[in-house]
Amino acid sequence: MERTFEWLAKALAIVGGVVVVAITLITTASIVGRWLFNSPLLGDTELVEYGMAIVVACFLPICQWRGENIIVDFFTTKSTQRTRDLLDRFGALLIALMLGLIAWRTGLGAIEQRRYGSVTMLLQWPDWYAYAAISAPLGIAALMALYTAITGRNGAHGGPPTHNPVPEGALRQEP
Repeated sequence: MERTFEWLAKALAIVGGVVVVAITLITTASIVGRWLFNSPLLGDTELVEYGMAIVVACFLPICQWRGENIIVDFFTTKSTQRTRDLLDRFGALLIALMLGLIAWRTGLGAIEQRRYGSVTMLLQWPDWYAYAAISAPLGIAALMALYTAITGRNGAHGGPPTHNPVPEGALRQEP
């Protein structure tokens, strides 16, 4: 299971990276076209919107799997390792629930957008393409978070971090 999650996380990150490069090229072409020919790319903002949704969805699984999400641990730095591990697992469960809900609603949104024939304003691209493209990566990230919540393991170190990011004497106050 962990090897599959690692492979999926890497594959989706590569897809996300390719889409970032495409967005960069589209934006550059539009700016150059506007500057040189007074003619930007038609629908460039729509393409960037589609692309950014895909990028975010494709990078979420690798962040989740490797435990690289931002964690605010200000209140837990003096807690025991066991308490921090339990809180990390509870946080992973909350992320799994949230991403699962978003993936589910996005999938339903794709079905609805397709049924109603909703399209973008300039390019007339079907809106459901974007919904469908982000639903699967969100669902994969949700499954990874659920796995972490259940097992306490992720792709970072086989589990939650075991080090305290704040040096031992850093929180002591001098009299």
